[in-house]
Amino acid sequence: MSTRICIIGTGYVGLVTGACFAEVGHQVVCVDNDLPKVALLRSGGIPIYEPSLEEMVQRNTAAGRLRFSGDIAEGVRASEVIFIAVPTPPRADGSVVSAMAAPVSPRTSARSFKSRTSLVANSTS
Repeated sequence: MSTRICIIGTGYVGLVTGACFAEVGHQVVCVDNDLPKVALLRSGGIPIYEPSLEEMVQRNTAAGRLRFSGDIAEGVRASEVIFIAVPTPPRADGSVVSAMAAPVSPRTSARSFKSRTSLVANSTS
């Protein structure tokens, strides 16, 4: 059974997670507010190195299981499961800088939720 998944954040954790979910047959949209990075991914470029990732992304993009967007609301609306994979860098005192996650906070994302949507938050730092 295929699940519609949205990965918010296309850094190391988000991109690899999205590619792996697509590889096992799920429909995945990876969204990011870094539009040049989204354009790079759409053109087949990969901003990080992980063995076999480029081939996996290309294979699943061509198969229609993996796509990239700069529109968080669109990604959330189209999905049953949403993973937030954005940096939460630490401050000197050990607390985290949550400003990176503000655009994808649960409250903001919830405006676009359908019923029966699961939200998974994952710190990537």
